[in-house]
Amino acid sequence: MRQNLKMPRILKINWINELDISVVFNNGESRIIDFRKVFNSIGVTEASPPFILYDLAEFLKVEIQDNTLSWNNVEQYITGRDGNKIKVPFEIGADVLLMYSQPEKDELSIKIGQLVRQERLKSGLTQKDLAIKSGTTRTYISRIENDRSDLELATLRKIIETGLGKKLEISIR
Repeated sequence: MRQNLKMPRILKINWINELDISVVFNNGESRIIDFRKVFNSIGVTEASPPFILYDLAEFLKVEIQDNTLSWNNVEQYITGRDGNKIKVPFEIGADVLLMYSQPEKDELSIKIGQLVRQERLKSGLTQKDLAIKSGTTRTYISRIENDRSDLELATLRKIIETGLGKKLEISIR
């Protein structure tokens, strides 16, 4: 039986800061790619066509093509079957970019962890007390408070409403 391979794909560019790019991968995760490390790892030198991307004006010409990052401004050619040279964009596969990226800290999850800790302390509960009341573990509560764990909405609701006795309200602005 044939398996479906889960290939990483880049869906969106969030921001660019110097040679760092924040992107959203198809798993929903925002990650930061440090292109200094990428260029170093693939051996970009002054003689390499992609070396022009060290110039910020050239680097900013990045686009998403075929679910990866692409630069049409890099003079790069391949030879076709007929022997003619064909200009192609400079691209690095999304799988390689994922490998060289780091998760972007999500301010919302940090705030949620801080809010949980703040409300727990106001209620006079230890992490263990809150875990028992909400049906989780002390380790999980600690991971949430320290932004070390993803949090499902149902679990957050259970912690807030059952564990802390508060009402959870969520809004989108």
